[in-house]
Amino acid sequence: MKPSLQLRVGQSLSMTPQLQQAIRLLQLSSLELQAEIQEVLETNPLLEVEEDYDYEDNTAQRADDDQASRDISQLENQDIPDDLPVDTKWEDMYDHQPVSTSSSSASDHDLERENQDESGDTLQQHLLWQMRLTHFTETEEAIATTIIDSIEDDGYLKATLEDIQQSLGEEFAEIELDEIETVLHRIQHFDPVGVAARDLRECLLIQLRVLEASGLPQVDQLKELIDKHLDTLAKRDYAQIKRALKVSDEELTELVRSIQLLNPRPGSQIQTDNTEYIVPDVYARKINGSWQLSLNPDNAPRIQIAEHYAQLINRADNSAENTYLKNNLQEARWFLKSLQSRNETLLKVTEAIIERQRDFLDHGEEAMKPLVLADIAEAVEMHESTISRVTTRKYLHTPRGIFELKFFFSSHVSTESGGECSATAIRAIIKKLVAAENPRKPLSDSKIAAILGEEGINVARRTIAKYRETLAIPPSNERKRLV
Repeated sequence: MKPSLQLRVGQSLSMTPQLQQAIRLLQLSSLELQAEIQEVLETNPLLEVEEDYDYEDNTAQRADDDQASRDISQLENQDIPDDLPVDTKWEDMYDHQPVSTSSSSASDHDLERENQDESGDTLQQHLLWQMRLTHFTETEEAIATTIIDSIEDDGYLKATLEDIQQSLGEEFAEIELDEIETVLHRIQHFDPVGVAARDLRECLLIQLRVLEASGLPQVDQLKELIDKHLDTLAKRDYAQIKRALKVSDEELTELVRSIQLLNPRPGSQIQTDNTEYIVPDVYARKINGSWQLSLNPDNAPRIQIAEHYAQLINRADNSAENTYLKNNLQEARWFLKSLQSRNETLLKVTEAIIERQRDFLDHGEEAMKPLVLADIAEAVEMHESTISRVTTRKYLHTPRGIFELKFFFSSHVSTESGGECSATAIRAIIKKLVAAENPRKPLSDSKIAAILGEEGINVARRTIAKYRETLAIPPSNERKRLV
């Protein structure tokens, strides 16, 4: 077979290192961006923080002749390429990149450690401390330790006595189940009382026995209510409870109030979660009757090229030191341009969103308009997936609160007049109706659908149920109250 040449025509996408960096920076949250900038400042000597930057001057964020660009323009060098060739815009290429919701940098781990409350004990540590102050034999202490290790964050013991027995190992193979239960009962009276209970009924009864010594009224009826009618109480079937306990509305109300003094999740008193901080990326302010947007200047330090290092670069010098400075200067220029692209894209997308949701800023959630990613993508001439990533973990500060940019997107429901109503607005109306309802006769999903129908918004009952569930509003039978 003779060798031959074949010509094939195809298309492929290529990315410059700058493009890759811009893509990664755009998807970072504010806290992750701060960590990224700090790491770059520590590793690249050609970057430094602008000492004289005025953080009150928000307009500097949007200036066309960015200070970093002016610094860069003074250092143009043929040996330091500005960009590598690319045959596509970076926002189009962005669509082909995997989305990462976590950062692998060491700075992120440092932020996580700082975010932990080192002064607060976990539930297990709190219980073990009490165990060491309690008179236990060596065997009982081994049992207690195994029980405490099996307790969930909410304070409940999901493991059975048999599971505890098996976990003790061969060294304590002779331990009987009643010995384990005896130790369990002692732990259940540790602080918080009711911890290590195996279900809600047991948890509340343990707490009730402790309160009994303080002269709590109607103790016998409370015990019966918790022990025999807890499921009925959860269903708000007050009529059946009144018949079973032979009590009046007023007496049942007092019983329910007494139960509400108990803690159904005792572990929550001790177990604390790490605080998650939300830093707004964009501010919306109403100035002279119109809404103005500005980037948060405190999200990241203002950085620039370090001229005293850049001036050390010799054009014809190929020494290791000069090559090192050239490489870092190139990386510094790419990083500054990537930051600028991130800021411009974020502000551009946010402006497009607020332009369509201006009524929300003026009147609240009930005035929210239907909005989908395609609407914004068309307005800013970017791909939908790019809009999705830009609006993830990016927050807008408004007089009505801080909202993730994704909050402003919602599907729509048609109205009788031929218009559209957003799902967010419908949820706000449902929440308002439930808040104003008669607690003795709460509104059913069908009734809410009928009320919306009278306003010209046709929503099926099952759709109302779905929206109600997303708002964590229980059904009407569970919202029923005595008073």
